[in-house]
Amino acid sequence: MHITMIGTGYVGLVSGAGLADFGLQVICVDQDKDKIKRLKKGEIPFYEPGLEELVSKNVKNGRLSFTTDMNTSVRQSLVIFIAVGTPDDGQGQPDLSQVEAVARELAEAIDDYKVIVTKSTVPVGTNRWLKEVIQANLKKGIKVDVVSNPEFLREGSAIEDFMRPNRVVLGSDSAEALAVVKDIYRPLYLIETPFVITGLETAELIKYASNAFLATKISFINEVANLCEKVGADVHHVARAMGLDGRIGPKFLHPGPGYGGSCFPKDTVALAHLGRKLDSPLSIVETVIEVNRRQRARMVNKIETALGSLKGRTVGVLGLTFKPNTSDVRESPAIDIVRILLERGAKVKAYDPAGMDEFKKVVTGRNLSFCQDAYQAAKGAEALVFLTEWNELRNLDLKKLQKIIAQPLILDLRNIYESGKMRELGYTYIGVGRGL
Repeated sequence: MHITMIGTGYVGLVSGAGLADFGLQVICVDQDKDKIKRLKKGEIPFYEPGLEELVSKNVKNGRLSFTTDMNTSVRQSLVIFIAVGTPDDGQGQPDLSQVEAVARELAEAIDDYKVIVTKSTVPVGTNRWLKEVIQANLKKGIKVDVVSNPEFLREGSAIEDFMRPNRVVLGSDSAEALAVVKDIYRPLYLIETPFVITGLETAELIKYASNAFLATKISFINEVANLCEKVGADVHHVARAMGLDGRIGPKFLHPGPGYGGSCFPKDTVALAHLGRKLDSPLSIVETVIEVNRRQRARMVNKIETALGSLKGRTVGVLGLTFKPNTSDVRESPAIDIVRILLERGAKVKAYDPAGMDEFKKVVTGRNLSFCQDAYQAAKGAEALVFLTEWNELRNLDLKKLQKIIAQPLILDLRNIYESGKMRELGYTYIGVGRGL
């Protein structure tokens, strides 16, 4: 079976390479000529563990290719996946301009029956609208069906999530289209992956509800962590005990500076907006958004309190991406935290294993410098702040570190290190939710 994947961003490239590894013929299409040129050379435009190897393998075996020619690829394919961006439009809604542009291009290219599969995260009702747009502009007698197939890829673990997903959600009104897409995912039946087959609107809402619930767990444990600091409790023990309850589970109960990334911030805002628009407000989601916003400011206040003042002080920041094993800094807590530190007069020396080039595009300042490693960022710093839990930051030479920092003040906003050990070594150690 031939498949066209429109969009070579995070979701499109991972999904395209994954489907090619399933044995399908996949053509990835993007209008960005430079990106396609780089992909043809084997250059991956973002960092994701294992993706370069997966792409290279399937290009070499002839199952994966890249082009800017949508018309030709669409005519060769029975199934077209849409995986273009739907960023926040600034008003709390996803910007669907890229989706609409693809729909109109598809209508011009399609010359026989096609199954259109939407992997882009879109508001409830979008897939039905998408079909109407395409169908209204097609030649008479040609039919298309639309399937909603939301993605649940975690950055840093995307290949594993694609190859061994918790579930596959397929929403459509067409039994024929569902049969075609189920056949694409046939390799997952061998590992007994659960399939959820439902209608278009339900599939769309599953994606938003899932992300909003995970964001809720993060904000909840951050609120609990803040309370732990007031009463002298340890949030790690609280979270572990909670997670051992099978009804709750341990994942996403890790306190820190708040959630970020391309999904949770955008999807929670979009879901809250939909609730208000339909007079069915989602009060919990609204609160989750506000808690996350406050948590970032609270982390800056924690740093300022520890230093006494930020003006003229040198702060080393370790970790800029919103999570480890990715180069993605979209909505990273580090963006707000570094900006506020700079606004309050601090000098910031920053280091991240993969995200510095992206971070430079969104945060600048004469008092912001980027370092070649964690030790350079720590040299002369009056406070060292951990913002992302990269593995290489978990195993720093703490004695070496102590010799080069201006004062042994550690603000571990991801709780990477053990507080007792750090204090034994002579550090002033401040974590999140770890008692008084």
